[in-house]
Amino acid sequence: MSKVLIIDDDEELCELVSEYLGVEGFETSVVNDGASGLEAARSGKYDMAILDVMLPKMNGFEVLKNLRTDSKLPVLMLTARGDDMERIVGLETGADDYLPKPFNPRELVARLRAILRRVNGEGNDKGTDKIVVDDVELSDSSRSAKLHGDEVVLTSVEFDLLKHLLLEAGKVIKKEELSIRVLDRELSPFDRSLDMHISNLRKKLGSREDGSDRIKTVRSVGYIYTLV
Repeated sequence: MSKVLIIDDDEELCELVSEYLGVEGFETSVVNDGASGLEAARSGKYDMAILDVMLPKMNGFEVLKNLRTDSKLPVLMLTARGDDMERIVGLETGADDYLPKPFNPRELVARLRAILRRVNGEGNDKGTDKIVVDDVELSDSSRSAKLHGDEVVLTSVEFDLLKHLLLEAGKVIKKEELSIRVLDRELSPFDRSLDMHISNLRKKLGSREDGSDRIKTVRSVGYIYTLV
C-alpha cells in the first residue's frame, strides 16, 4: 500500500481526498501547514506527497525548494486553476506534476499512479539497465544518473525524460510521444509541463565542453538529444 502525505490547510478537502484515496488503496497522512509538512516529507515514511501552494507558516514553493535540497520524494503540486505562473514555478522548483484546483478525484488518482509507475520503473525495457551516451550514464535499476562520473540528482520525470532521449539519441522524439511515455497522458494545448521538465533537465546537465546543447528543441515537433 503506497503512503501519501497530503500537505494542505483545507481540512475538509483533506478529509475528502483521504477518504477517496483510501478506497483506491492508498494510505494517507495529513499535515495542515508548510513547516510541519516539510518535516514530515523528509521523514522517509512516504512514497509521495500532495502539496498545496497556499499554506500557513511556509508556502508550498518554499516547502518544495527546501525539500529538493536533500530529497527526491515525488511531489504532485496543487495549484490555482488558470494560474500558469504557479504551475511554472512549481515545475521549475522540482514538482513532478501539478493539478489545478478544483480537481476530479479520479484524475488525482491517475496522476499519483503514473508517478508511482515512474518511480518504480514499471514498463522499463528489459536489458537496458545501463545507458551510456558520451559523458552521461543512466542506471535503470537504481534510477540514478551520472555526468562525468558525478551523480546528477533528477526527479522521476526528469530521469524518464533523459532515459527516453538517450535511448533515441540523435533522433527527434515528438512531444506527443514523450508526454504519453513519461507523463502517462496525452499532450494538451496549454500544458507546459513537458517544456518545464526539459528546461530543468537542461540546467542540470549543462552544455557540453564545446558549448553545444545536449538537448535541442525542434520547433513545433519535439526534442532531440544530440550526438557529438
